[in-house]
Amino acid sequence: MKSKTKYVSAVSKDSRQLSRRQFLRSSAVVPLGLITAVAYTKQQNTKIEHIDLFTVRYPTKGYFKFFIGPGGTYGREAVIVKITTGDGVVGWGQSIPSPKWSYETLETAKIVLRDYLGPALIGQNSMDIDGAHKAMDRALAPGFSTAMPIARSGLDIALHDLVGKLKGRSLSQMWHRPQGGPLTLSWTVNARTLDEAEVVIDAGYKRGYSNFNIKVAPDPKFDVGLARLVRRRAPEGFLWADANGGYDQAAALAVAPKLADAGVDVLEAPLKPNRISGYQALKKQGALPILMDEGVVSPVELSEFIRLKMLDGVAMKPSRCGGLVTAKRQIEILLDAGLMWLGSGLTDPDISMAAALGLYGAYGLTKPVALNGPQFLTTDVLVKSLNIRNGSVKVPDGPGLGVEVDESKVVKLMKETTNSERIEV
Repeated sequence: MKSKTKYVSAVSKDSRQLSRRQFLRSSAVVPLGLITAVAYTKQQNTKIEHIDLFTVRYPTKGYFKFFIGPGGTYGREAVIVKITTGDGVVGWGQSIPSPKWSYETLETAKIVLRDYLGPALIGQNSMDIDGAHKAMDRALAPGFSTAMPIARSGLDIALHDLVGKLKGRSLSQMWHRPQGGPLTLSWTVNARTLDEAEVVIDAGYKRGYSNFNIKVAPDPKFDVGLARLVRRRAPEGFLWADANGGYDQAAALAVAPKLADAGVDVLEAPLKPNRISGYQALKKQGALPILMDEGVVSPVELSEFIRLKMLDGVAMKPSRCGGLVTAKRQIEILLDAGLMWLGSGLTDPDISMAAALGLYGAYGLTKPVALNGPQFLTTDVLVKSLNIRNGSVKVPDGPGLGVEVDESKVVKLMKETTNSERIEV
């Protein structure tokens, strides 16, 4: 259907426009909200006027190997992104680089957002998320896959938040899917000794968690002992082992059957992502379902890896994939192929976590999600914190990401943790 409303064009090419019949059916349920949203977007200046960047470091508690930064700094680094339209409507996003996990750092994310990706969006219609991604593709050439996907995800998330607010719709409503949730959370056990693991498991149980993900590699003997311990302590829970590419092929093939015997349900990222023949061998071995993570950024390589029979599924992270557009498409590819997908994250703080929850809820995820921000982070920048109780989290249901950011908290966190200034693109 062609619409006379120029702004009702795409949220993304995966988000189909409403037919007249669908529109009327939706209007019968929420007539005032939908009609008001459409009328609102017809009247507003939705062009991106400016983008603000805030570099922060969320304080943390407990040991987690990915929090160690340069010069002994410790914390969960992030660039908070604020996109503002010509009429002052705001969308919030978050880029969450992790130099111990990928090549992207707080400094490179800030530079790329400030000098390349951000300027490419100034003057663009915020309602056209596909157009925004094309502009970012032109601004920064890809390597093997999407260039600087973690930095880019902050802009994608902010655009989804902005479009949802302009339309008066949550993420699931924008995608014409159910809200879903609540989602069960998984507790991360990143322990250096088995005694330490016991303490971490106890802490999870005290918070109401009964499902666990364990960090394994490079020591297979310790890893099997850790898996046995966690399975003994959580006999009915979902047990997910993540090696973060830490084994070589021989070690991975040897340890996978032992981890299976110890009660592990899935093995994530046993090898570096470019070890194609190794992944093929592990999938063929069939000791455990093999999930890929770090090496899957865009739908292109996911489709190639499926054709090459390298995986049984993917541990999904919108922050890794350049945002919600591509993460959503990858889930659809996996579903079409009859493969597994699990929800994960990069110790996502509040804003990024809200985006992941909206995606996972909309696609009906039932397995526990490894979103461990609530486990390790001690603050947030929201007006009202995410609703987390007894190892379960409610999917936010307001417009856009469904959360409200307190800008005064953002500025305070920036000043206290990085002693930096707001950057306006």
